[in-house]
Amino acid sequence: MTSVAPDISDPASSPAVHVIRVSEHAAATRVAGALAPLSEEERGRAAAFVREVDRERYLVAHLALRRELGALLDLDPADVRFARADCPMCGAPHGRPTVPGDPVHFSLSHAGDVVLLAFAAVPVGVDVEEFPSVASARETMTALHPRERAELAAVPDAAALPAAFTRCWTRKEAYLKGTGAGLGEDPSVTYVSALEEPARVPGWQLTDLPAPAGYAAASALRKTATNETD
Repeated sequence: MTSVAPDISDPASSPAVHVIRVSEHAAATRVAGALAPLSEEERGRAAAFVREVDRERYLVAHLALRRELGALLDLDPADVRFARADCPMCGAPHGRPTVPGDPVHFSLSHAGDVVLLAFAAVPVGVDVEEFPSVASARETMTALHPRERAELAAVPDAAALPAAFTRCWTRKEAYLKGTGAGLGEDPSVTYVSALEEPARVPGWQLTDLPAPAGYAAASALRKTATNETD
């Protein structure tokens, strides 16, 4: 596991980010008692996966999330309780995942062999994605903001399109996770840019994160008076 761990009690600090390779931790989920920290609901969801690779990814991600939150909250991982913030789109309690009282904000994403976790003093979102095929990138980019579509259409080498598309998509997913809107907000609404540098999104700091080869990752951190940078 690799990590970047600034002080999450400081809103001016970047999120603490952890990158975990599922293949390095999957065996540990099969040890007797390894799943004890999980809730009954989490164990049920894990058992429902048909493919072992999907089950292992889910277990590695949720065990790591509980372990890190337990350490931050000074709780046994099994005692961590989860809730949902109100959705910013409709007000119903199905927004971003939280812990009661919001003493720490967090976000989880996983794709392929990678799990990405982030923790911060303010709302945060992260996303990691594998590069798609050129055909899949071309098909999905039609859902993006018009400026992003134009930027991707201008990529001169088709072989470079999957990386450029995924860079854009992870920024967008991270932002939508951070706000709690998720895909309740159409991906065409907010411009995050498909270019080298993320766009400036009012109220949020978008950052491209280091990721293993074949993946892209990004974070979105809500700005406050103490972490405003532009």
